[in-house]
Amino acid sequence: MLKKRVIAVAALIAVMMSAGVLTAQKRQVLLDRVVAVVGGSAILYSEVEDNAATLVQQRREQGYTSDRDPMNESLEMLMRQKLLYSQALIDSIDVYSDINSYVEEQLQSMIAEAGSIAELEAREHMPVFNFRELLRQQVVEQEYARSMQQTVVSDVKVSPGEVEQYFNSLKEEELPLVPEQYVYAQIVRYPSSQEDAKRRTRERLMEMRERIISGKSTMAVLARTYSVDPGTAMRGGEMPAGPLEELVAPYAEALEKLKPGQVSEVVETDYGFHIIELLEEPKNGLYRSRHILLRPTYTAEELNQPITFLDSLANMIRQDSITFEAAALEHSEDKLTKMNGGLVTNHDLLMSSPSYANVKYSATKFRREDFGDGKSLQDYSNIIRMKVGDVSPAYMAQDLRQNQQAKIIKLLEIIPTHPASLEEDYSTIEEMALSQKQQKIFDEWMREKIDGLYVYIAPDFREGEFEYPNWVK
Repeated sequence: MLKKRVIAVAALIAVMMSAGVLTAQKRQVLLDRVVAVVGGSAILYSEVEDNAATLVQQRREQGYTSDRDPMNESLEMLMRQKLLYSQALIDSIDVYSDINSYVEEQLQSMIAEAGSIAELEAREHMPVFNFRELLRQQVVEQEYARSMQQTVVSDVKVSPGEVEQYFNSLKEEELPLVPEQYVYAQIVRYPSSQEDAKRRTRERLMEMRERIISGKSTMAVLARTYSVDPGTAMRGGEMPAGPLEELVAPYAEALEKLKPGQVSEVVETDYGFHIIELLEEPKNGLYRSRHILLRPTYTAEELNQPITFLDSLANMIRQDSITFEAAALEHSEDKLTKMNGGLVTNHDLLMSSPSYANVKYSATKFRREDFGDGKSLQDYSNIIRMKVGDVSPAYMAQDLRQNQQAKIIKLLEIIPTHPASLEEDYSTIEEMALSQKQQKIFDEWMREKIDGLYVYIAPDFREGEFEYPNWVK
């Protein structure tokens, strides 16, 4: 969770694996035949068949159907993947995803589903270490292909003129519907005992560090038992390998000073408090580390203190003894909103991830699906019970880093569902225009690469519908 860049492995990968795409590897000796070759990579009939089955299953779950033959669509998907993977290796594309950790998580999930390692081996007709390697090969190919596609379109931009031109080209029925949106303000308070809670947390980690250094325990064991980082705790606190710039600054600075096997002093970040262990010397600028993450915890009495204060403040606002804006300026402990009357924005999300760190993504209007993605679900639970102008009772919530906080909110505006307009929904139209331009650039790149590549397709597949007709040569 400390990664600023989200580790992205396409959802379809997991679906394909869990549906048994690797069974193609088991059947190839007796049943399979090669139905396509892209460059130096062959595609088996059973691979196409398994992939087609998962496509149908996935789209049935999404309520979506395609006019294309699933077998033909599956074949083209696999051919495109082979091309992208091959080109990624040629171009030395970097992949920062921790593939080994992802594979291990998938494998453990499949073992749990099967009931035991022995039952999984019986089902897959191979030892678990062979199955793990086949699984890994699938993830490696898919992840490199994804990174290659992202690289092709990474520099594509759209100008305001292009956005306007795209909008004007849309027919009325093509305009996207923007769902109901909410604008609201907040006043935030943290428990007054926050410093005491932080001190207690530091002391707990110092005790754990002493146990590790003295040999009484290991970082891995303590991480599995005590760490509150759900992304790493079950892996003994091990973080995905990556460059220092992908880590939040205090963590990166502490990690850079360590030698393999050393454990850092207690390090504070926006996520909480850590002790960190460097696992090995960095390779190609990639650091492997493990950590234990703890956050301050509070007693019920400590949590009730800001709730009581904010409920009293809310009553004063309802009685017009003070305005919400003035109360936010005087009493809110959220530095991002207190200076503008408590108006809630997505600035905290923008600052937390380079993927969003652009002023064009700034927003004060939130849809239902925005809550939970950097916004508290508790906010939405209160909003749907409020009318414009209402001030909520005080309630406990969590900020983006899962720190506990109390807050009251005021609903400022409800924007009904409406067709997107250039004036009110520019970012939505811009995303659509950018997506269309990226797809055009990618299609041109694909056609050029296909023309320069050896491609063989079995005769019984050549008559199918292809997104890129020049596959057939």
